[in-house]
Amino acid sequence: MVTGMGKREFDLIIIGGGPAGISTALYAVRGGLDVAVIHSGDSALHRAEHIQNYYGSGELSGTELYDRGIKQAEKLGITVISGQVTFVTTDGSSFTVEMPSGALHSSRLVVATGSTRKRANIKGLSDFEGKGVSYCAVCDAFFYRKKRVGVIGAGEFAKHEYAALEKVAGEVYLLTDGETPTFQAAHVMPQKISRVFGRDDGRVGGVEFVDGETLELDGLFVALGVMGSNSLAKSVGVFTDGDGAIVTDGDGRTNVNGLYAAGDCTAGVKQISKAVDDGMRVGLFIVKDFKRGDKR
Repeated sequence: MVTGMGKREFDLIIIGGGPAGISTALYAVRGGLDVAVIHSGDSALHRAEHIQNYYGSGELSGTELYDRGIKQAEKLGITVISGQVTFVTTDGSSFTVEMPSGALHSSRLVVATGSTRKRANIKGLSDFEGKGVSYCAVCDAFFYRKKRVGVIGAGEFAKHEYAALEKVAGEVYLLTDGETPTFQAAHVMPQKISRVFGRDDGRVGGVEFVDGETLELDGLFVALGVMGSNSLAKSVGVFTDGDGAIVTDGDGRTNVNGLYAAGDCTAGVKQISKAVDDGMRVGLFIVKDFKRGDKR
């Protein structure tokens, strides 16, 4: 498995190493494309103790199936990179995928990161989603110019969100919720968070820590672990539905030219067979575009 990075330019980059991502990669590489798969090793499959309803698999664990897919991709010459994606940008003709170890570039991008990432299990947090609680700094930082905001997180994703907010907000606090941060920040609150509270107008008002201390905030950004499908999509202008799923057409295309989505991050049943089918359709469609000379 590749953990560092030498080659940085690819025809296709796929974010996600589960059934949808690997299926896309297998069809794309067999179609002659230079493909990279980036995965964090965290998949819903790892929480499946037994799989009995996937054709030809017999009975095996989700971890076993995930590992088989990664090995199959590597055997076919696909570049498999283990790591976290911290951000994605596009200039209209290519995509740049940022990672702690550097950036990769491609003319096509597939998001296959599974369903929307896990939210923090903090009392009151979900009550203020869309009312001052956000999961995408690039999307919403503009609304907090010169205001006081907090970022919940301690890793690379939190580092990116914190940096984005520093450029526009008045004060930015890093709320690690008891974790040790991996980067330096001007204002760090390391205590465990007991609850999120609101203001009289119904918007988020701040957080209370387990030691009783409170911090008043105008906005709160959740940046736990890696960048989730919803935040990633919104950062480049991709449409999502009311449940946060990425909106695609029948071939997995989003409203952003050259960007596709497959698997659990899109609408529909969350099943392995559906994810594999999504990946097949996206892979075949991208290969068809390349063969007719349509690079975007």
